[in-house]
Amino acid sequence: MKKIVLLISFLALSVSCTDDITGLNTDTKNPTSAKPEFLFTNAQKALVDQMVNSSVNRNVFRMLVQQWTETTYPDESQYNLTTRPIPDTHFNILYRDVLRDFKESNVLLNKVITAGASEAAVLANKKAIIEIMNAYTFSVLVDTFGNVPYSEALDIEGHPLPKYDDAQTIYKDLIARLATAQAAINTSESSFGSADLIYGGNAAKWKKFANTLRLRLAINMSDVDASYASSQATAAINAGVMTSNSDDANLNYLGAQPNANPLFVDLVASGRKDFVIANTFVDKLNALSDPRRAKYFTFAPNTTKYIGGIYGSSNSYTNFSTVNNTLLAPTFPGTILSYSEQEFLLAEAAARGVAAAGVAVAHYNNGITASMNSWGVATADATAYLLANPYIGTSTAAWKKSIGEQAWIALYNRGFEAWDSWRRLDFPVLLAPATTFNDITSVPTRFNYPASEATVNATNVAAAAATVTGGDKLTSKIFWDKF
Repeated sequence: MKKIVLLISFLALSVSCTDDITGLNTDTKNPTSAKPEFLFTNAQKALVDQMVNSSVNRNVFRMLVQQWTETTYPDESQYNLTTRPIPDTHFNILYRDVLRDFKESNVLLNKVITAGASEAAVLANKKAIIEIMNAYTFSVLVDTFGNVPYSEALDIEGHPLPKYDDAQTIYKDLIARLATAQAAINTSESSFGSADLIYGGNAAKWKKFANTLRLRLAINMSDVDASYASSQATAAINAGVMTSNSDDANLNYLGAQPNANPLFVDLVASGRKDFVIANTFVDKLNALSDPRRAKYFTFAPNTTKYIGGIYGSSNSYTNFSTVNNTLLAPTFPGTILSYSEQEFLLAEAAARGVAAAGVAVAHYNNGITASMNSWGVATADATAYLLANPYIGTSTAAWKKSIGEQAWIALYNRGFEAWDSWRRLDFPVLLAPATTFNDITSVPTRFNYPASEATVNATNVAAAAATVTGGDKLTSKIFWDKF
């Protein structure tokens, strides 16, 4: 009995020695802070997932550019983007899951104390890469909606209801940020290492990525401010753009969920049969006897022919060509920028008179060849294709058609980038289907503002919508889409 009393007395004395009991609320099993690398990785994956997945709730760009169409439920192919709030999802993922994590990663990096020049250079590289990824993400938002939250974005305390900045002003700032970021990169040092799911921490490749993205934004602005676009394209080219397919920005997925290729998740693991290849795309490749057909999609069932489903109609999955199994492998990479795409941008730059770009026909040929090589097409077939489909630059309409149609084909499975290219060049000629949501008469050229934003941030959304020529509609155009 005395032993028990003594033990109780000792415990009481121990507790009474301090008034600080906050430690009792400490969870010793779960972290209260994250490493900047973890946040960077998470943002990077969320970004690529959004850009490459095929869920009709999240990404419908392949259908907007008529590479794919739907089977039982053709809503999105008929431009119904509101029943499933697709603009809301796209907007929210890019701000909440991508930009927010990049910002928090950078905040943590700012607290890192380095020892020596090498560590400081690695830290600077990390910050520059985050800046490049931020610029890429904001460019997607602008290219989708037009004016978007920018200067007041991601500041929940200071600006819980952020204003929508002018899209062209944002674009110029993004180009300036890319120029600064690429100049800050020390290619002799590393960066995020294995936390970087795209380039494995290779700083030199991020420098090329930044300059190629800068080139893309500059070319997008060609019809708005030709002189500015030319100077920025020239600067990007001189700073060093991609040089081969090995520079492609690919996120290499793993063999199992939740880190598998989103197409595998959406089209295989789900067991759903929602998509076939659109006749618009198949018919064009058939007319050109394009050797990438066998790489892009299958024969129609029980045939030795490539047959596309009618774009914008209900289609039977068992009657038409479907996505090639290569794209459905769990480990198939997600691509957000490629050497082939860059070569078509350079061809366009040359056709527009940007001297630093060189000769349009050379880049046109390089773009097609790079695409063929990346899909494993035989060299002889690629050579024959180039001979049968030469670059024609005899007029503005001619070069836009040559580059626009071939870029559209090379950008298969990269719906957003194909949509950008089509809006800028107006080729290929794409027509709305016979039946559309709300009688829309042309292919959408932007997303309308998210309904959730219009509810929560009504004043600023209304102000942004008022600046859109034609109104906040799918068929209105963003600032650089002039024709």
